[in-house]
Amino acid sequence: MAPLITLLLGSAGARALGALGVNYLDSWPRAIAIGLAAMFVLTGVAHFAPPLRRQLIAIVPPALPAPALLVSITGVLELLGAAGLLVPATRVVAAACLLVLMVVMFPANVYAARMPNPPAAMSTRLPQRSAEELLYLGAAVIVIVATV
Repeated sequence: MAPLITLLLGSAGARALGALGVNYLDSWPRAIAIGLAAMFVLTGVAHFAPPLRRQLIAIVPPALPAPALLVSITGVLELLGAAGLLVPATRVVAAACLLVLMVVMFPANVYAARMPNPPAAMSTRLPQRSAEELLYLGAAVIVIVATV
């Protein structure tokens, strides 16, 4: 739920600044890019914060090798994507790469939702998790389409 709140509040806050005259944030797509960047900073940092890191490692499907390494790699990619969203010249590529990353990582969310005893931070039911994922993907699509 924290990523969703971060996306929504980050986007709304950025758009409010745009309405107050900050030219960089003068449209919803630009504001959504800021909200997505904030969300991916939050989730990227979680890949390295000890309590959440353990939970993220626990939801990597067992068929995948080196869960800790995969969590580290995806955390770095999320942080790089967040930075890319803030730079107009890289915004579209960053949003597209993050969209692909979200799609690739979604099976871990499905696996977590189906675990008998999922880690506390990963206990969201699959329908809610899927709806949130569609919102995140939609936000990335808005940034890509509106910026091209």
